[in-house]
Amino acid sequence: MSASVILLEQTGSPMLSVEDARAAMVMQVNSISASQMLPLQQLCGRVLAEDIISPISLPPFDNSAMDGYAISSSDTHAQGLKIHQRIAAGDTPSPLSPGHAARIFTGAMIPPGADTVVMQEFCEIRDGMLFVKETFKAGDHIRIAGHSVSRGSRVLRKGTLLKSYHVGLIASLGVNSASVIHPPRVAVFSTGDELASPGTELAPGQIYNSNLPSLISLLQSQGCEIVQSGTIADDFEQTRSTLKAASQSADLIVTSGGVSVGEEDHVKNSIEAEGKPALWKVRMKPGKPVAFGHIEGALFIGLPGNPVSSLITSMLFLLPIIRRMTGGSVQAGLVNGFPLPSGYARLDAEWLTPRPRREFIRVNLAQEAYKLPWAKPLVNQGSDVLSGLAESDALLEIPEYKTFGHGAVLRYWTLNDLCT
Repeated sequence: MSASVILLEQTGSPMLSVEDARAAMVMQVNSISASQMLPLQQLCGRVLAEDIISPISLPPFDNSAMDGYAISSSDTHAQGLKIHQRIAAGDTPSPLSPGHAARIFTGAMIPPGADTVVMQEFCEIRDGMLFVKETFKAGDHIRIAGHSVSRGSRVLRKGTLLKSYHVGLIASLGVNSASVIHPPRVAVFSTGDELASPGTELAPGQIYNSNLPSLISLLQSQGCEIVQSGTIADDFEQTRSTLKAASQSADLIVTSGGVSVGEEDHVKNSIEAEGKPALWKVRMKPGKPVAFGHIEGALFIGLPGNPVSSLITSMLFLLPIIRRMTGGSVQAGLVNGFPLPSGYARLDAEWLTPRPRREFIRVNLAQEAYKLPWAKPLVNQGSDVLSGLAESDALLEIPEYKTFGHGAVLRYWTLNDLCT
């Protein structure tokens, strides 16, 4: 019996909490073991299959953090120091003799015999001699070899979703390729006769399909390979056959729409006919109808059809599933593949009516020096108002069955943190 079914029986309720639903989903996901080596230029957006261990120290040598003059702190400077060499980045310097200084530039190697760099602003040159005008101490403005990365240390952890700055770090180690998890193969479908593709003319009663491109772009940002996508008509047999066919090539099937209880909602019935449903309905708003289970050998998650509900539930449930598939759910700062709160904010409104479902409202954050930010809810919180999600900074969590006065402290997640 699946963990989620056990939870359903224990709670005696058709709706799970957000945490219980996410835990039940993630528990049934197996990590992908297949990996591949890719060059630096193809690493961004992929997930590391192995730790990155540094083969060198960074920096590999002591170097100057400033443009200035390399000196020995033990020298007597009253009579000035003779400048006997110029060291630019990439040069190999000569040893520094007592009573001498070297003109040096940012990133250049510190010459043997020098232990300090004096900024050029604090120096005066008279008759070829260097006079230091300010006090200094030994070690000033020198980057010590290995202070950034020591040789043999772990630089990046297995399961890291690689960003451009990660790729730069790997390159700085002299490494030109890395082993990454084979991307999850995902089939993505929208459902509904009312959906038209962007770029086409709308017929009466139609709307443009925003869910499909937004879900595909979100999945691709997580390193997924989209193996199949499209729109499924409001027809049980077509829905059933499409999902069954997709299970032959996909590790995960994602749908938006069709998971409610209307006469034209056929996704849930198709899962019951062709697969193994594990849970349905989550005690949250927006996004109560969220289905999860298996079709043949593929995982399945069905998201609501309203655009905001679809995206928010994808952040709360779909991305933790992807992180689990790629091994990223073990990263620090994640619980069941979901990020810890970005922070706490003061509610710039009142919440006077207790609600039976936990709500994730769209807010804009206003920072205030030395205080928690204010979270101002957007006026229109409708699950169809995608512009509101695009205009917001974060999701503020409103616990169920509670009221809150102005200034109440609640936790929030930035949209950037949710999608990282």
